[in-house]
Amino acid sequence: MKNIIYLLALILSMASCQEFKKGFEDGYNEKTAELKAKDSLENLPEVKLHIFDGGSILAKKKVLFSEGDRYEGETQELASPFYVIQHPDGVLLWDTGLPEGLVGQGTVTPDGDAFEISREEKIESQLAAVGLDLGDVDMIAFSHVHFDHTGAANNFPAAQWLVQQTEMDFINSDAIKGNAFYAPDSFSQLADAEILDGDHDVFGDGSVVIKYYPGHTAGHQALFLNLKESGPVMLSGDTYHFAQNREDKVVPQFNHDIPESKESLKAFEQFVDETKAMVIIQHDPVDFKNTLAKTPLK
Repeated sequence: MKNIIYLLALILSMASCQEFKKGFEDGYNEKTAELKAKDSLENLPEVKLHIFDGGSILAKKKVLFSEGDRYEGETQELASPFYVIQHPDGVLLWDTGLPEGLVGQGTVTPDGDAFEISREEKIESQLAAVGLDLGDVDMIAFSHVHFDHTGAANNFPAAQWLVQQTEMDFINSDAIKGNAFYAPDSFSQLADAEILDGDHDVFGDGSVVIKYYPGHTAGHQALFLNLKESGPVMLSGDTYHFAQNREDKVVPQFNHDIPESKESLKAFEQFVDETKAMVIIQHDPVDFKNTLAKTPLK
């Protein structure tokens, strides 16, 4: 009987030791991960993210932003921002907003009566507000080449253009001709193209990374930023257009490739989960106002 009691005590003791060991190891690993993350943030370069107003859009037919009749009869306000990323090794312009020809024109309704659009200020004066000239922009990248993202691009003919091969192939195809979502003339002055094939670490240090999520257009992309104070940030491009899009997990019926878009949604969310990034839905008016109030993020 004593032997049985001793054996039980020994087993319980061993189990307790194993639990203690596991708890210690878990705590150690968690603390180590925290220290590594902190050390990684401290070693990040000084990067600033400036957010600018590139115009406003009223989608008169919200139903366009989903397959089927979801959102039927509804309208949706959309922002059309652009972003400047200042890195010690250069300045990247992400998107450029609506066409600058809208400035001073009030609200304009393009053919088709699906949208009302407006833009209040030109990009040159907006950059000047943060001490930058047009010539200070070293690189330009669009989340995609729909007209509401390329509207001021020709102000930067000397900038290096970071563009996916698939996007460039579409630009050079007959498919773009007559498609009202594109305005090739708005970026026709960009002559120095660096062709990308998927994800691209812009400055080579993990602080500014273009992420390839095709579907909305042939070469659609988002932008990941690892900022020293604000932490990981993800500029969505048009992966989503507004928060409800993300909640509903739907894609616009006018996307270039709907099945590919759905795969990109999954990849986008997986990456966001892995990096714990704060998602900024670029067209979402609430996200725009909230981030504009905090600019610059760094």
